[in-house]
Amino acid sequence: MQIIDLDFDKSDLTNWLGEKGWIVSGDSIQKIEKPGEGNMNVVLRLIMNSGSLILKQSRPYVNKYQDIPAPIERIDVEYQFYKNIEGAAVNDLVPEILAYDKDNYLLLMQDLGDGSDLTALYDQRKVAPEMIQSLLEFIQKVHTQKVDRYSKNLSLRKLNHQHIFVLPFMEDNGFQLDDIQFGLQELSLSYKTDTALKSTIQDLGEQYLSDGDTLLHGDYYPGSWIHSEGRLYVIDPEFSFLGFPEFDLGVMAAHLVMITGDESQIENMLRSYGNPIRENLVQQIAGTEIMRRLIGLAQLPLKRSLEEKAALLEMAKKMILI
Repeated sequence: MQIIDLDFDKSDLTNWLGEKGWIVSGDSIQKIEKPGEGNMNVVLRLIMNSGSLILKQSRPYVNKYQDIPAPIERIDVEYQFYKNIEGAAVNDLVPEILAYDKDNYLLLMQDLGDGSDLTALYDQRKVAPEMIQSLLEFIQKVHTQKVDRYSKNLSLRKLNHQHIFVLPFMEDNGFQLDDIQFGLQELSLSYKTDTALKSTIQDLGEQYLSDGDTLLHGDYYPGSWIHSEGRLYVIDPEFSFLGFPEFDLGVMAAHLVMITGDESQIENMLRSYGNPIRENLVQQIAGTEIMRRLIGLAQLPLKRSLEEKAALLEMAKKMILI
């Protein structure tokens, strides 16, 4: 099967969309833009006569790192996520899905406007309490949504597992941390050779790969949170699966700690979450996420001194070995 290539000119793409019935007769593309730096997928903003749309396509590699293979069916997982939360009273926090083409791995979505993701929070070093509360209310509703059938998303989970639980803790992983910040490579070595730490992280990784019964977003961090025209949105659930809620909460907690440098963010967050939760597991996932973001491939726009990163790594180790 030939998969549609989005490298069309405006006229050809307009005709293709019209043939599928995705746009009304007489509407046409006036301009094509990139709405942001997509990591995983090809994402286009189509400026139409009638407004604007987002067209998103998964390909058999990571769009930002095209030498890294990735399962092309991840766009179907994203579609499943949005369809399964339609009854969860969170529709005002996610983009509306306008059309889906499973054969071409394409989603046509509502354009959320000229917003930006919330990675700027790393520079601001603070998060508004009302934003944290909104994000917690969203994920709590997702976690309590009943799902009968859902993709295991195992291929993408295995890729993510490598980058969270394995590669950052290998002594020779081919990734030169001194290219990120001089001294970071040496700083990482004590964690890469800590057998007790690595054993616990391995156990956490096995739990991540096991099946659960809770619908997860799967990548719940500031890159998946959008602020546009005064509103907060959550996007990019392609890493979604049925697992344990502590994973989403641990990832969120890790980024709140990295933003603020304040470990008490975890306790405050869990108090607001409401549902019963294994707090130690949340802390262990948070610690692992902090470490992998500091000494792994998936680096953040986190401008911190080597001393600050050393403090975060020690904090993370204590969370993991709690």
